[in-house]
Amino acid sequence: MKFKGSCHCKSVVFEVDCPNEIEVEDCNCSICSKSGFLHLIVPLSKFTLIKGEESLETYTFNTGVAKHTFCKVCGVKPFYTPRSNPDGIDVNVRCLDEKPASIKVIKFDGENWEDNAHKVKHKSKDA
Repeated sequence: MKFKGSCHCKSVVFEVDCPNEIEVEDCNCSICSKSGFLHLIVPLSKFTLIKGEESLETYTFNTGVAKHTFCKVCGVKPFYTPRSNPDGIDVNVRCLDEKPASIKVIKFDGENWEDNAHKVKHKSKDA
């Protein structure tokens, strides 16, 4: 199914193709816990940026692999390129306009990222 989403001001609009029953991660790392990000990692082929590329800004830290994109108008981070899955995209489920019918939230220990990143590596692979 296709789900549309956006940042708060709707300068950035996207669409993600995912099942109506999903499993997402609630990460306790420093950036995710502060931003309230709820992770839906998908292959790039399942993601379409509809509008707003010019409204996106990128923040990086540590290794610089993760590309934390956010709307430079309203500051919301609707999706980003995760360090664990640089070949995919990580959508903030909280930014979807309509949510999948079933969302199973899994606690992810991002504070100990090096020990746990392998647990989500498969999510950016096309099935």
